[in-house]
Amino acid sequence: MARTPGRFADEVRPALDLITAQRLDGLVPELLRLAAVVEDHWGWEAAHVVRALHSADQPFRSALVRELAARYHAASAGSADQRHIVVLLGNFRAADLVVDQPLDTREALMELAAQQEVNYDTGHLVRLAESALTEGRPLPALFVALIRRSCLMVWQGSKELGPLVERIAPTSPVLNPGEAWADRALADLADLGEDWRGLVAHATTANSARPNAKWERTGRALIDAVGAGSMGRVLEWLHLVGRPRTVPLLPAQYAGDPNAGFDPYNATALRGLIWLLSFLPVPTDSGTVTQDPGTAAQDPASATPAADATAATTNDPALTPTPTTTARTLGTLTETALRRVPGVGPVNPKVANAAVNALARIEHPSALAELARLTTRVTYKGTLKIVDAALDTRAQALGLSREEIEELAVPAYGLTGVGHAEHHLGEAKALLRVQGGKSVLTWSNASGKTVKAVPAAVRRDHADELKELKAAVKDIDKMLSAQSERLDRQFLARRTWPYAAWRERYLDHPLVGTLARRLLWTVDGTPVGFADGELRTLADTPVTEGREVTVWHPVDQEPAAIAAWRDWLERHGITQPFKQAHREVYLLTDAERATGSYSNRFAAHILRQHQFHSLTAIRGWRNKLRLCVDDEAPPATRDLPEWGLRAEYWVAGDGMEYGTDTTESGSFLRLRTDQVRFYPIDAPQNSAHCCGGEYRMWLHQGEDPVAALPLTEIPPLVLSEVLRDVDLFVGVASVGNDPTWQDGGPEGRYRDYWTSYGFGELNQTAETRRALLERLIPRLAIADRCHLEGRFLHIKGELHTYKVHLGSGNILRTPNDQYLCIVPKSAAATPDSGYLPFEGDRMLAVILSKATLLAADTKITDPTILSQL
Repeated sequence: MARTPGRFADEVRPALDLITAQRLDGLVPELLRLAAVVEDHWGWEAAHVVRALHSADQPFRSALVRELAARYHAASAGSADQRHIVVLLGNFRAADLVVDQPLDTREALMELAAQQEVNYDTGHLVRLAESALTEGRPLPALFVALIRRSCLMVWQGSKELGPLVERIAPTSPVLNPGEAWADRALADLADLGEDWRGLVAHATTANSARPNAKWERTGRALIDAVGAGSMGRVLEWLHLVGRPRTVPLLPAQYAGDPNAGFDPYNATALRGLIWLLSFLPVPTDSGTVTQDPGTAAQDPASATPAADATAATTNDPALTPTPTTTARTLGTLTETALRRVPGVGPVNPKVANAAVNALARIEHPSALAELARLTTRVTYKGTLKIVDAALDTRAQALGLSREEIEELAVPAYGLTGVGHAEHHLGEAKALLRVQGGKSVLTWSNASGKTVKAVPAAVRRDHADELKELKAAVKDIDKMLSAQSERLDRQFLARRTWPYAAWRERYLDHPLVGTLARRLLWTVDGTPVGFADGELRTLADTPVTEGREVTVWHPVDQEPAAIAAWRDWLERHGITQPFKQAHREVYLLTDAERATGSYSNRFAAHILRQHQFHSLTAIRGWRNKLRLCVDDEAPPATRDLPEWGLRAEYWVAGDGMEYGTDTTESGSFLRLRTDQVRFYPIDAPQNSAHCCGGEYRMWLHQGEDPVAALPLTEIPPLVLSEVLRDVDLFVGVASVGNDPTWQDGGPEGRYRDYWTSYGFGELNQTAETRRALLERLIPRLAIADRCHLEGRFLHIKGELHTYKVHLGSGNILRTPNDQYLCIVPKSAAATPDSGYLPFEGDRMLAVILSKATLLAADTKITDPTILSQL
């Protein structure tokens, strides 16, 4: 055989020789070796191998396919060998690979093809399908799923595969198997009859952003056919959405993991099922249900025995959805569908958008509460826009402001007092209490004795009530987190409440009151806190009435007053839900007065871009991910409409090496930071090249440039809160606080930055932490082994003396300040130190847990740590 020219000429010769000799035993391992060499690109010289396989006789090709199929199943799940085999078979495009092949060969080809998320050789799929259909054999369900996905994902796939999809629909599963929720639905549908199959089939046609009138009419008719009271079955399916695939798909070499997302065909069905839930009648205050427009009640005399039997069967109380359970399910599904997948982004925004639109259609307080909760949980811009629009529409309809609708939307979740409720289930009693930011459920039996587990009689006789009670506990925890974040944003909202409305919506609200009573407020200009059942001044004088209430902020207070309120909180044992009395205050510095219109206080940092991006969304900023491409992006911005201002934090992508400095999709892994500036809110937008360069203002025709505002003109409260946000971005996202980066990252280029940040001067947050540690350390069990000195907490162990930096948590040990790498757990527990004045400082927990560990360094068993001691 003549030698083929090119880079891989020598690499392909062994495979060509084996094909010529038809030596199957050695060919499969050689093909897999070659696949790794050419990285699954069967072009150029490797194409000679594909052509040689096509030229081989049919028995040899059939035997090869069967051998490859056997090798596929013998390989590890998701391994490179599995991918090599599927890609290689995908290159067998000649029609004679299907035509006249033995049945077992064609079945093997379909089975292996079905391991992929998508197959771009639509002709090959059609030939394989036709070979079975012409013989009257149904297609395997997983192969049908591949055809459907490819129809949706391949360019012009609907043109080439659409007719085939329609042809096989009557004999194929109505959903694609392989996802937990779809498998459960298909199993249920096998016992439910044609009406249910028709309803789910209709859901798979939800191909627009919202249902049109015709789609809705058909959907309502199908709901009537199956019985609205049985639609709780759909909620059971939706509870399974987001669980790991039951049949994993083979990841492609240069794409995201298909197992992390939703099957695109099933995602359309999810959207349709969500729409159908929004059509369900909603109970009124009187307990009746609203009648669907255009739907007449059935005359009882016209009901057939079969219809009555169906109604009795399908309207099972256990399957009857309530507005609360529906709203809860849709809210959870929204968050599931927006979970971020590395290198891909949100799992499936179209499902999330459908869930939000459905919540907007359900006119019930529980749906409104979920929408309000989602405002603090959703960061994906497209979905957040729909949430905001839904709340704005509801507020306008009720003649309220957006802020009022969010306040009124918070449910009590069955709490009869502020933070507590009793539930009697038979002779047992459940006591639900909100403690800090969590709800706690305790039980007592018939004799009144407290028990650790749910009484057996409750599990046996009150299973539905118990299920709802446990769901309420989860709802309370979610809403507490959401309301804490909402309250934390009130400092810049410039809100003033009438005293009576404030007490109703905040202080005395069964849920929000558990947070509001741990905060400081100002009543008619007098600072107050809640203790011993009443509002009290700093001198503990009760305050029982007032006219106007605002939220208290330390920027307006003298240092002595701030310290006094901190002592007051400690005296009354009040742990605030977030920093308020201990909140960092960022005053204008001399350097910022000198620069005039910008602050360099948080410039020259290196941040992890994706973590920074998430943090900006959580704190109400807008940011665009920087890609390593020839494009421009605006800075991270926060609009402050109440103040007529826009804050900007200038950032740029760092590095230019694809794969080292970027993700597979090309987005930068890290950012360099620059200035913080303020502009009028309607000023033209600034932008800069994603890879770096000067920011400049983009001007439309007739627009004039607008200068950045002098920092001396920015209200102190606005300046402090904006800089606090930026300090949070740096403190959390900086590579300097990563203990594994002591080598300086790629090529060691960040070593100097890591050292200066990880052991340098303390920022404002760390200074607050230091002041708190001065009060906490004497209460610790290891107090005699700890002391504060400068930027460090010193701990005397048995083997060494250690220094933990109060900003980064990084550790140095004796002798010679050697670096000690201890990676904290994702949720470090705070050692028991008694009273803590606020929640939410994870770094404080990390520092205290490291101190406890190192004080007893002779008891350390972790081999990674021991090797450094």
